[in-house]
Amino acid sequence: MPEGHTIRRHAAEHKRRFGGHHVAVTSPQGRFVEGAALLDGRRLEGTDAHGKHLFLEFAGQRLLHVHLGLIGAWTFGDTPAPEPRGAVRVRLVSDGSYADLRGATAVEVWTPADKRLLLARLGPDPLRRGADPDRAWARIARSRAPIGQLLMDQSVLAGVGNVYRAESLFRAGMDPHRAGREVTAVEWQALWADLVLLLRAGLRTGRIVTTRPADRERGGRVRSEDAHYVYRRAGLPCRVCGTPVRTEVMAARNLFWCPVCQAR
Repeated sequence: MPEGHTIRRHAAEHKRRFGGHHVAVTSPQGRFVEGAALLDGRRLEGTDAHGKHLFLEFAGQRLLHVHLGLIGAWTFGDTPAPEPRGAVRVRLVSDGSYADLRGATAVEVWTPADKRLLLARLGPDPLRRGADPDRAWARIARSRAPIGQLLMDQSVLAGVGNVYRAESLFRAGMDPHRAGREVTAVEWQALWADLVLLLRAGLRTGRIVTTRPADRERGGRVRSEDAHYVYRRAGLPCRVCGTPVRTEVMAARNLFWCPVCQAR
């Protein structure tokens, strides 16, 4: 599932290509015909992202809300747009650019009030200016749930997915099974600061790279096999201590951790 930095990059790309332009909105697949008709021909006035939610803000206070889910994806290109291929739920076209959306979990036309209701239910997004980590801490500090589960709960913290969960907890040396209420305020502040650092790096580069240079096999551009400490490395030796990385299902996703570097 795309994580918060990817959605923010999508918001920036939509703004770059369509911002200030009148946009033709269609649904080649046919599953969003009515919603497309409400937006078709309107000017794109702005874009926004909060966690894993994207908002395209059209004239007349109409918003296109998109949550990509596990398999959703945007494809961008220059006009003339090719014939739609596959299940293109939404196509946007303006002078010089097009964008196709496939496989998204949620595609809806909203009002600003709908957006406010959603944001009230979501936790702070580490990529948003002025985000308050204490809002998430208030939930974590009184929870018996494991921190590895809480980091995936978008009502606690928005934008963190499976990769950032595993990697941030490894970098913090924190057992993912540790109850939220056992995490100290100092530990949470450090974890939040590292998530901000990692997500901003992902936003800047378009990649999730969490390893430090000293823990990679090679220098120079980071290869995909050197990018992570534990994510999708079950059974492989920990980059720091050599212990085999473990995995289990937590919060409906595969969790990865080192039982030595992240000892209780």
